[in-house]
Amino acid sequence: MELEVTRWKRYGHDRLYANLPDGAAVGWADVTTGDITVLVAEYRDDVIAALTHRLREVSASDLPKGTSGAEARPVLPPLLPADDLSANRPGEALRDLLDKSGPGLMERVVSRLLRRPSKWDSWRKGLAGEKRVGGELNRLERHGWRVLHSIPLGERVDVDHLLIGPGGVFSINTKHHHGKAVWVGDDAVKVNHGKPAPYVRKSRAEAKRVVRVLEQYCGFPVPVEPVLVFVGVTDLKVVATQLSVRVYQERQVAALAPLSGALTADQVEQVYSVARHRQAWSQA
Repeated sequence: MELEVTRWKRYGHDRLYANLPDGAAVGWADVTTGDITVLVAEYRDDVIAALTHRLREVSASDLPKGTSGAEARPVLPPLLPADDLSANRPGEALRDLLDKSGPGLMERVVSRLLRRPSKWDSWRKGLAGEKRVGGELNRLERHGWRVLHSIPLGERVDVDHLLIGPGGVFSINTKHHHGKAVWVGDDAVKVNHGKPAPYVRKSRAEAKRVVRVLEQYCGFPVPVEPVLVFVGVTDLKVVATQLSVRVYQERQVAALAPLSGALTADQVEQVYSVARHRQAWSQA
């Protein structure tokens, strides 16, 4: 069926609507993110085809004179269920590892008998930590925040949690050290006075990767702060002087709720629509 596509700009939104001959809208696309919403399932294929074609035309026509297509801001394809990261549970990547590579019954029995630690124990502990922090972050949604879990960055690396809201974007790294004391400096972390771990440096690097992805698709500056959240520790001592990474225990993440002034409500939704799209992170 031939659908008429019209562009609508108002209240900070920029959308393309696919309409029937009688003017009834059957779908729309966000020009900023490329996300397509089908309003009437019966016309799904026609809506996606018409809006995808028009999105390409709009992207090309909006280029400044002298700007090549390679320099244009990319547009994500329509968001399909398989690419929607909003469905991820806390610790989704670790759940997959345990499902696919976890120990069988005999391996579990032998490990218990020998009291021998294994990588599976580490995965389970990490999963428990991410579930606890994820639960605390989900509580912030009633304060206008968006939360995503287990964002894949490639090479078996993921962002444990991404918090998006009026106070900006927070790239959150969870560390579960049950019953241990943690010391945090400018560039290193020590657990029970052990060898320095590069948690702080890695958190900063992770946040920079998140910035690159989000700004590539959003077209405006996106403030991203790295956060380290320690789970189950008996003591947390922060002696960092640079404060380039926020440091909390799991119950303290509620301190992020009242932050504001970094992103407008419309920008929060734009950032979230990009961040939830798996393909946005494919080259991160």
